[in-house]
Amino acid sequence: MAIQGSCHCGATKFECDAAPETVTRCTCSFCSKRGVLWAYYTPDQFRVLGPDQDATYRWQTRTVAHHYCQICGCGTFSLSPDWSTGQADFSKLKVGVSAHLFDDFDLQVVPVVVVDGKNQW
Repeated sequence: MAIQGSCHCGATKFECDAAPETVTRCTCSFCSKRGVLWAYYTPDQFRVLGPDQDATYRWQTRTVAHHYCQICGCGTFSLSPDWSTGQADFSKLKVGVSAHLFDDFDLQVVPVVVVDGKNQW
């Protein structure tokens, strides 16, 4: 069943094919400062519904596009290559959605997986 979410002001709305079974807390400097819990999807499982007031931030290697609402500043989602092999695989893109932004979803019921981004990259 599809799940929807939006930024704080509602200017950027999105939908995912299903609620996440787990969320990920990354310890890298960007994710830690943002306080994000990621729910991961393939690009075909994620849709921006609009109205879209989206802006993008790319840090350091510029391989990950961190999207945020240019009106309220909420970080909404990130588009990145798959890193499961330790290398960027651009043939397998993934969308990390900020799980805090899902509507009518109890984030407390899903397990949190911790990724040591602080020491891995």
